[in-house]
Amino acid sequence: MHNQTIARKKFSFEFFPPRSGETEEKLKLTQARLAALNPDFFSVTFGAGGSTRDKTLETVLQVKRATGIEAAPHISCVGYAINDLKNVISTYKQQGLRHLVALRGDIPSGAIDSGPLKYANELVELIRTETGDFFHIDVACYPEFHPQAVSARKDMENFRRKVAAGANGAITQYFYNADAYFRFVDDCEKNGVDIPITPGIMPIINREQLLRFSKMCGAEIPLWILKRLEDFADDLDAIQSFGTEVISRLCSTLLAGGAPGLHIYTMNRHTATEAIWNNLGLTK
Repeated sequence: MHNQTIARKKFSFEFFPPRSGETEEKLKLTQARLAALNPDFFSVTFGAGGSTRDKTLETVLQVKRATGIEAAPHISCVGYAINDLKNVISTYKQQGLRHLVALRGDIPSGAIDSGPLKYANELVELIRTETGDFFHIDVACYPEFHPQAVSARKDMENFRRKVAAGANGAITQYFYNADAYFRFVDDCEKNGVDIPITPGIMPIINREQLLRFSKMCGAEIPLWILKRLEDFADDLDAIQSFGTEVISRLCSTLLAGGAPGLHIYTMNRHTATEAIWNNLGLTK
C-alpha cells in the first residue's frame, strides 16, 4: 500500500512574505541558496485574514523573477468577499502564475463573520468556476487530523470534498510520525482519493517556536523529541544538529515508502533545508 503513482519525486520550498527591509534581504539570500537546489516550485504564504495579501503577490513575483523557478501564492477565503477573491484570482492569472495553494485560512482575531466562503472546497470551486483548468491547485490535508475536526471520518469527508471540487494535489500539515502519513495515504486510497499527497516537512530549528506552531496547528511532537530538545536547552547548534538528523531520517523513510516528494517549510532560512537535502543525497 501507500505507493503513490508519480513519474518522479517533486520538491518544493515554502516562504512567508518579509515584513521589513532586513527580512527581505534574508529572504533574497535564502531563495538564491535554495534555487541552486533546483526545486519544482516555491510557495509563498498568505497572512491570517489576508494580512499580507499584497505582499504575497509581490513576493511571488520577486521570487519568480529572481530565480526563474515557478512560485505559487497561497490564497485563503475566510474573511473575504467573493469579489475580492475573484480579483485576487484574476490578478494571479494576469501575472501568468499557474499554480495556487488554496486554503480555508484562519479567522482573523476579533472577526465576527468569517465571510461568505467558509471552507476550502468552496474556494477551489470558485477558482475552477472563474478560471477552469488554468491553475494547478494544491490544497491542505492533515495526517494527524485537523485540530477542529470532530472525527477522523469527518476529516476525510472534508478532504474528499476539496478533491472533488478540483484539487490537483495536496500538501500535508507537518508531522514527525511517518506512520501517521502512511496510514492517511492508505485511508485516501480506500476512499477513492488518488491525487499526489506531498508530506509537509518542518525542520527543527528552535524549540519554543516549534512548541508554539505545533500548539496552533495540532501537530504532535513525539515525547522522545521533546525530551531531547529540553536537554539541549538554548544550545542552538545542538538543536540544529539533532533536528537535521531526525528530519533527514523522516524524509528518507517517507521517500522510500512512496511519498511523491517533499514540501519543506523553510521559515525563510536555508541552512537546515540545505543540510537535510545533502543528507538525503538529493544534490545533483
